[in-house]
Amino acid sequence: PCTSCGECCKHITHIEALSDFDMGNGICKFLDIHTNQCLIYETRPEICKIDVMYENYFRATYTKKRFYELNANACNLMQEKANIHSQYRVHIQ
Repeated sequence: PCTSCGECCKHITHIEALSDFDMGNGICKFLDIHTNQCLIYETRPEICKIDVMYENYFRATYTKKRFYELNANACNLMQEKANIHSQYRVHIQ
């Protein structure tokens, strides 16, 4: 589950599917930098939707739990690198 740290939305430079969303500094133009909330959450691109990405692209490769674990690990690494408080870490049960 997303903990609204905003890190994934602040590092989109190398994601081709999000090139039109990049403000030029790697930050998504639809990220509210004050709340770390997505301004287009309900209509965000599929690459921003973990369940859609799993069903459409990764179902044959990973179990859903493993896919969630990999995404959680990536989130947590970004948070650690940015020195974000541990309260925002993603935990998969």
